[in-house]
Amino acid sequence: MRMWPRGVSRDKVDLWLKDLGTPRELIKKWKAGTITWDEYTIEYRESLKGKEKLLRSVAAQSKKSTVSLLCTERDPNRCHRSLLKAAIDELAGGVH
Repeated sequence: MRMWPRGVSRDKVDLWLKDLGTPRELIKKWKAGTITWDEYTIEYRESLKGKEKLLRSVAAQSKKSTVSLLCTERDPNRCHRSLLKAAIDELAGGVH
């Protein structure tokens, strides 16, 4: 998540990597319905370029303990979580 969700206390979260969240402009386009899911997917994956160190960090942590990916979208298949999980799984060797 790029923006902190209302109603969630910060002391309930161990680590927040907002740089892995959806860029604001992409969120706006998706919410406005001006892009398709395929276009969203391409743009979100593009936004992860250069963030491999963060992704590797999450991948390494996921091998040691449970990692929860949070988002405000109701459909987990139409949100950055599914795309982020795929990126993490690729770096973790697809073991999840």
